[in-house]
Amino acid sequence: MSRTEPALVLKPGKEKSLLRRHPWIYATAVAQVAGRPEPGDAVRVLGADGRFLARAAYSPASAIRARAWTFDEAEPVDAALIASRVAAAVARRDALRDESDALRLVFGEADALPGCVVDRYADQLVVQCLAAGVERWRDTIVDALVAATGCAGVYERSDAAAREREGLAPREGPLRGEVPAPVSIVEHGVRYRVDVVAGHKTGFYIDQRDNRALVARWAAGRRVLNCFCYTGGFTLAARHGGATEATSIDSSAEALALAAANERENGFAEPSTWLQANVFDALKTMLAEGRTYDLIVLDPPKFAPSAQHVDRAARAYKEINLKALRLLAPGGLLFTFSCSGAITVDLFQKIVAGAVFDARVDAQMLRRLEAGLDHPMSMTHPEGEYLKGLMLRRM
Repeated sequence: MSRTEPALVLKPGKEKSLLRRHPWIYATAVAQVAGRPEPGDAVRVLGADGRFLARAAYSPASAIRARAWTFDEAEPVDAALIASRVAAAVARRDALRDESDALRLVFGEADALPGCVVDRYADQLVVQCLAAGVERWRDTIVDALVAATGCAGVYERSDAAAREREGLAPREGPLRGEVPAPVSIVEHGVRYRVDVVAGHKTGFYIDQRDNRALVARWAAGRRVLNCFCYTGGFTLAARHGGATEATSIDSSAEALALAAANERENGFAEPSTWLQANVFDALKTMLAEGRTYDLIVLDPPKFAPSAQHVDRAARAYKEINLKALRLLAPGGLLFTFSCSGAITVDLFQKIVAGAVFDARVDAQMLRRLEAGLDHPMSMTHPEGEYLKGLMLRRM
């Protein structure tokens, strides 16, 4: 490669993470920008001594000033590289297609495509370009996705807050085909309707697929409470597994309407209870009424969007877990989750342990929970592990 291409020169001692193949270069580590790179341009990343460390996508507006494409000096960043990585990511998920026709096909740094997320719902693809580098290669990524999957419909949902931190304006709309109607998917024998245009994230929480299957396995004969239920994923899984009754809470009337429609489409004999309410308030009311449940799911939204919110988030996680434990009948099961990347696995377990203590109950941890196999974590990028959970049994 030409030595005239733009470069980032790091401060002394700031090369250590790159030598461990961590893909992020923070602005505070950069001593000098050589040349005039544009957002998304590939730049050489050099140590203070001038040695090559990586070739990365430049993002001048972000605290993460660059994201590494490659640590091989001889590897060019071009359309062929990007397309080959998309094809490889799709191929790695082939073994999961029997479980569901909804899969995450590309998961950012874990698939060496930093900032790119792609979900497949039946024959509809949904793409998020959340960093300057993949923004630059968007058309190449979409062409490679169509070639690898045969899907004709590709919809963009680049509307997450992470994109704004990159200095990129939100963007939504069809990239191939028309604006899609809600898509029907099947997961472990349960049918769901997914609104990829207006739904949360890309329309559905694909990352909870394995945990929904686990809830179904343990639901037979149990009274279920699903908090922050969204469009009813855990509720329908529990009904499919033989739950005797289910109460589900969410603050969104639109989500609950789609959840109820999903339930009807699956043909369950008795309708569930769909409650539009603030979960914190609803749990307080249920405790006052003396209700109990045999299986409770807590799958809240991201309480800690950044490290600055950890203390407040910890209090919120503890409060809902404490209330849920008090609502749980002896022998009952609690499936509790955090999707906040700033809340570590160890911290989450400590928070829930504190809730057990304050609830004055005894509980066993049966297993730790995580995202499905289509959401892998790069061993050199632990920040990619955002979803964590616990399965507890009240004694």
